[in-house]
Amino acid sequence: MTINFITLGCSKNIVDSEVIAARLAAKGHQVFFEGTMKSDIVIVNTCSFIGDAREESVNEILAQIERKQRRLVKKLYVVGCLAQRNKDDLVAELPEVDGFYNFDELKQLLDTADFDLLGTSERILSTPKHYAYLKISEGCDHSCSYCAIPLIRGKQVSKPIPLLVEEVRKLADQGVKELMLIAQDLTYYGIDLTGKRELANLMEALAQVKGLQWIRLHYAYPINFPYEILDVMNAYPQYCKYLDIPFQHVSDDILKDMRRGGSAQYIYDLIARIRETVPGIALRTTLISGYPTETHEQHKELVEFVRHNRFERLGVFAYSQEDDTPAYDLGDPIRRSVKTRRVNEIMQLQQDISLEFNQAKVGQTLKVIIDEENDDCYVGRTEFDSPDVDNCVIIPKGKPLRIGEFYPITITEAADYDLYGQLQS
Repeated sequence: MTINFITLGCSKNIVDSEVIAARLAAKGHQVFFEGTMKSDIVIVNTCSFIGDAREESVNEILAQIERKQRRLVKKLYVVGCLAQRNKDDLVAELPEVDGFYNFDELKQLLDTADFDLLGTSERILSTPKHYAYLKISEGCDHSCSYCAIPLIRGKQVSKPIPLLVEEVRKLADQGVKELMLIAQDLTYYGIDLTGKRELANLMEALAQVKGLQWIRLHYAYPINFPYEILDVMNAYPQYCKYLDIPFQHVSDDILKDMRRGGSAQYIYDLIARIRETVPGIALRTTLISGYPTETHEQHKELVEFVRHNRFERLGVFAYSQEDDTPAYDLGDPIRRSVKTRRVNEIMQLQQDISLEFNQAKVGQTLKVIIDEENDDCYVGRTEFDSPDVDNCVIIPKGKPLRIGEFYPITITEAADYDLYGQLQS
């Protein structure tokens, strides 16, 4: 049968879809991703992290129901976080869907007695061939008050280093040159396996795989940060000077209410030490604005935090009230308009910061990987930018460039979030 995968949400869902697709392909099915052609089956891999993500997932399911009614799809199945969390409600409200499968039920969808999303190194890539995501663990042991991920994905389960190395070797053999390590929490990797943090050891092992030119780290938890990973980052040129470390907030009281641990002083000191240890590193962070107990003064504290630390990359979410989380009983007292205004204030500041960083790169020649070719330009990235979430480098057409190859690009112009450059002659 022909099976079309539609993946919503985070990069961890991308990996899940690739693993499920590989198992189906091994059974003889033809699998593809995000196609609009007719297919026997559509599998929608959903997200349920916040309200907007749930809405997007439901809208996609409704769109596929409409395609099924037009006989463009024979069967429609739904998997992922929304199916895990809201299956009973979805079954009642969307009878047109042929099956909702939570994570424990995927083996039924795949008609196999043995299936584990973390227990295999087989995948069919849905990303461009030159980069891939590597999910090193599942779930989370933290109890952040606003987050439903532990309710959906469970406690942390780490994938053993030998299996990850095997997976990465296969990816490199397929032509993957850039690897993004992902997890709900990278920095606690391995505690469930050996009782200690193993991320540095994993990084050492992955650095031995031939063919990889860039490796970057996503989603590091700030508390009890394992500083030894910075030494590994410095020791191997494959590791991009890039770290995604969501801080969420900086007010001592909000951090306590969020159950994040630490303090403003701890966070400021952590940022300073990271930048001192890895000069030139690009820090990406994520913040939450409009938490139920956030006051105007605490919002201003968050704004000053952004102004002082000048993050190279930054995103902000407006608080989303999630069922069954510890923060749910606080309600959602801050008006949407106020949350939107606070988000916009932070992002306007970040836009100015980003422009200043970009302007400082004008005249520099940077190593750039080419992601795509358009009618009049190529689009690439530097080591300081991850796919889909960060800045791009726009290169006008001239000498032909190859997708997935690295080139020296001299930056000639800067915009708020993008750079423009020419191939170095």
